[in-house]
Amino acid sequence: MLRLLRLLVPTSVAALLVSEIAIIAFCYVVASIFTLNVDAYLYLVLERNFWKVLLVTGAITAGLYFQDLYSDFRIPSRILLVQEVCFAVGSALLFMAAIGYISPNYLLPRWLLMIGSFLVIVLVPLWRIFYRKYGILAFSQERVVLLGNSSMLAETTLRLMEKPQLGYHVLGYLCEEGPVDFPVACLGRVSEVKQVCDKLKPTRIVVGMAERRGRMPMSDLLDIRFSGVVIEDAADTYEMAVQRVFSSKILPAQLVFTSGLGPRQSALALQSVYSFLLGALGLICAIPVMLLVAVGVKFTSAGPVFYRQRRVGLRGRLFTLYKFRSMYTGAETQTGAVWATKDDPRITPLGRALRKFRIDELPQFFNVVRGDMAIVGPRPERPEFVEMLAARIPYYRQRLAVKPGITGWAQINHKYGDTELDAMRKLEYDLYYIKHISLALDCYIIFHTLKVMLLQRGAQ
Repeated sequence: MLRLLRLLVPTSVAALLVSEIAIIAFCYVVASIFTLNVDAYLYLVLERNFWKVLLVTGAITAGLYFQDLYSDFRIPSRILLVQEVCFAVGSALLFMAAIGYISPNYLLPRWLLMIGSFLVIVLVPLWRIFYRKYGILAFSQERVVLLGNSSMLAETTLRLMEKPQLGYHVLGYLCEEGPVDFPVACLGRVSEVKQVCDKLKPTRIVVGMAERRGRMPMSDLLDIRFSGVVIEDAADTYEMAVQRVFSSKILPAQLVFTSGLGPRQSALALQSVYSFLLGALGLICAIPVMLLVAVGVKFTSAGPVFYRQRRVGLRGRLFTLYKFRSMYTGAETQTGAVWATKDDPRITPLGRALRKFRIDELPQFFNVVRGDMAIVGPRPERPEFVEMLAARIPYYRQRLAVKPGITGWAQINHKYGDTELDAMRKLEYDLYYIKHISLALDCYIIFHTLKVMLLQRGAQ
């Protein structure tokens, strides 16, 4: 795993990204050799046209990213893989055509683009298939033995097996009392950990025992730890694999004495600065769209253009959140405060479209400029829901340690939730964000939000 400014990136993912960028650029360089009437070196280097190759390479790479091809390494169908690469190349060519209207000087020659794109469609799927089968093995450096058979450890094991790009090869588990239904094979009992380690030579032991008091072989584990084997709690492994905390199994003492929990005050101060700047810029850029939406809302249903609602902000402070009205006036007169649901009859036809692309949230830039919200943070909830969820879900109030955001880690990783279970899952993502809050993570969330909006995920 690579840590880039507090952002964890699997080494295999970084290697795949770099290798595919090189392959895509190579395809267009090769195409330039066979299609140009002049020397390719003269055209690309001396005449400084190589940046155009980098531009189309970046556009294709973005197309692959937007189809989740860097987060899911599974290849369910080779035909589907080719289709996804074709879609990425087609989108990139449309992008190049669009900027060609700004200036023809931005475009590569037609035949160079066509031949280079054909090579990309052939070589990238072939490389993907090879990398998935053989290349990823080079990064499977962690030989893991599981100590215990708790439900959390079982779920952690499933996550590791679903993501081979993490580089964890699970050898098996050591049971606490006897073999149980578990995702991997039983290697013996917990008391046999030293013998199993001598035989299998693991590089890491993940501890996830349902009951540890008086049952952990501490002396053996201490010897194993000093031999160079990493020993970590299953909660930490789960957090790395799923990128959210396992809140239902965490004790308050574990949070109190966790030095890296956060939020770090320096990160919060920096976030306030760039949130204000981005909020002001977003508000200025969104004015034309907001004017059109305001006219549409006004003339398609009775009621005010803007919807004002009390929300809970930093440290429990109440503030007024602004959105374009997407529901009929008086929608909650009879029901009171309730979550929106799929195909909610209270939502207007225009409001459904606004929510689909999250355009109804544009006025929240005003909340960011005022300092009530940040660009990135937990979703701001209504006071009624906060009181209800805080009484039922442990650590729910801890999400109020940072400003709420227009977008956030939970919003891009979990669907819109209208149940208590959804609220708990999103809390786990929020706690992970609070623990790792940084400029790099915020930039990633903002960039990823564009994908969520374009693919219309999560809105309801």
